[in-house]
Amino acid sequence: MADKINDTLKAFAAGRMGRREMLARMGQYGIGAAAATTLLNRMQSSALAATSYDWMAQKGKSIKLLMNKHPYTDALLKHIDGFKTLTGIDVTYDVFPEDVYFDKVTAALSSKSTTYDVFMSGAYQTWQYGPAGWLVDLKKFINDPAETSPDYDWDGILPNLRASTAWSGVPGEALGTANAKQWALPWAWELNSIAYNKRILDAAHMEPPKDLPHLIEMAAKISKDVPGVYGIGARGSRSWATIHAGYLSAFSNYGARDFDTSSGKLVPAMNSKQAKAFTKLWIEMLQKGGPKNWTTYTWYEVANDLGGGTSAMVYDADSAAFFQEKGTKEAGNIVYHAFTPDPEASRPTPNVWIWSLAMSNFSRQQAAAWKLMQWATSTQQLMLGATKADLIDPTRQVVWDNQDFKTRMQGYPGYLDQFAASSPGAKIYFTPQPLFFNVTTNWAAALQKMYSNQVSVEDGLDQLAADIKSQLSNAGITD
Repeated sequence: MADKINDTLKAFAAGRMGRREMLARMGQYGIGAAAATTLLNRMQSSALAATSYDWMAQKGKSIKLLMNKHPYTDALLKHIDGFKTLTGIDVTYDVFPEDVYFDKVTAALSSKSTTYDVFMSGAYQTWQYGPAGWLVDLKKFINDPAETSPDYDWDGILPNLRASTAWSGVPGEALGTANAKQWALPWAWELNSIAYNKRILDAAHMEPPKDLPHLIEMAAKISKDVPGVYGIGARGSRSWATIHAGYLSAFSNYGARDFDTSSGKLVPAMNSKQAKAFTKLWIEMLQKGGPKNWTTYTWYEVANDLGGGTSAMVYDADSAAFFQEKGTKEAGNIVYHAFTPDPEASRPTPNVWIWSLAMSNFSRQQAAAWKLMQWATSTQQLMLGATKADLIDPTRQVVWDNQDFKTRMQGYPGYLDQFAASSPGAKIYFTPQPLFFNVTTNWAAALQKMYSNQVSVEDGLDQLAADIKSQLSNAGITD
């Protein structure tokens, strides 16, 4: 009987058997779902421990995590006891809501606090933290076979994500170059695409938008004709996050760039011909088909309006729509759609957000912290998070290819298709530079002025570019 149980668990872990079949077989052996999950966790921890790598090398040490309140955090903490058993390392953690989380991280790092060893970060934040000397360059661990398990498979993480979390620190230099420092490990990510309410579009006899002009037409008609519903949700608050989601994804698709490089110096390019043409369409979309209080919208309002049936479509993170599929009015009506805004473009170019794990340069337990980081981003843990929690989108292709994960995601119509169509062109399209948050916050403020007709798109982008050029000059980044 024990052999049959182990064979069943191994088949499931290897992707040769779906969750439903695994649970059915375990039920035949008298083992319920909760007990089967516990046995699976123990088996996978034992499998890790059976390698030549010494997971117990830091036994007895203690580390502390600083985490954002998020379903991805829940997925990690759900299995943290397995890490403690595997390594003998004690783990404590603080979890804060996102509206205060990044302030907590910046305060801890800027004060050189030794309290936290590992923390969640986006790639954009590392452009500030890394060059300031606050982060560990993880290459020293990744490239050391004594520190990294031979089963970790660093190359198995999607290449665009590995590159997008590595930067040399030279303003304007591309991400992921040979001299780049690996500031963080990609853990889970989000690409920006369209999600729509099928019930609303069907009632309006509409197909999903084929490009941005079509989206504008659809959103305007829905806002005009469907009571209590507006056409398209997108972020609009005075924040960097307003630029990085739908706006920059479409901006890049139209061939626009935030900066050009001339003689090694950054030159603002957000007022180029392509940028102005696109931004006119973006503002038109929001004025005709967006929410009335668009300038207050964060990802939270965008997502909630989709789940509540107030918006027909959103252009935002695919995961934002995913989390509206439970306990909302429109659960079961949401469909995911790969989107190519420019009618002349050949494929989607979604900008991405990458929730990553980074190590404080002030940690006194760096070797133990590295154990946690590679465990959390390993194939085994990402598979558990993606199939038994809500850690999506996983950062390893092998998880996307897993049949159990595919079966689960078939319950979210269009999700796998939009990922397959969008992921080849999905990466960070911003030019890395240390004034990222100043630039993008000012950019969002400029969009708000264009939206309220305080300034034309042409003048607004010209003024923005001039202001950014002055900031770069004052910082010594350009002439």
